[in-house]
Amino acid sequence: MPMNDSSALPSNTVRTPPSIIAAIIVVSAVASAFICWLVYFHTPTDVAGTQLRSLPLVNAVLNALSTVALLLGYRYIRARNIPAHRAAMFAAFFFSSIFLVCYLANFTLHGETRFDRLSPWWPFYWKLLLSHILLSVIALPMILITFFLSLTGRFPAHRRLARYTYPIWLYVSVTGVIVYWMQSAIH
Repeated sequence: MPMNDSSALPSNTVRTPPSIIAAIIVVSAVASAFICWLVYFHTPTDVAGTQLRSLPLVNAVLNALSTVALLLGYRYIRARNIPAHRAAMFAAFFFSSIFLVCYLANFTLHGETRFDRLSPWWPFYWKLLLSHILLSVIALPMILITFFLSLTGRFPAHRRLARYTYPIWLYVSVTGVIVYWMQSAIH
């Protein structure tokens, strides 16, 4: 007897267990809460800035490299060059992961970078920084879920989510470089 239930999935469709997605979201929320604590409540260990003073520059370079890898990944997928796309996206993930480690080290050592609120750039800066921070919190679970879907062969779902993940991840990478530039040049 054939199935007439329109909600039934074809036999070749693989469903992602909701518990996996929930676990990624919980881990991302815990990581974001830790970063929030580190940035806003943790006392820096090197307030004088004598250790690893180049970390903000390293972070900007890592964001820029992630941006380049993301742009290349997009170009490759548009050209249907799957191996090159995959390599570029792994490179973007690598650069972003190393960025996160360096970012955490920088805040552990030096704390928050202060921006002159009397600067004429302040209204632009805080709005850019706020959008950068909020979207980075949203991007983290999206990136992890998008990678999970790809690595487990759930390509239709991967494509659907990547349409939203890509521009957010790209925006966060680009604005990370702009925020660094503003902090170092205008600060």
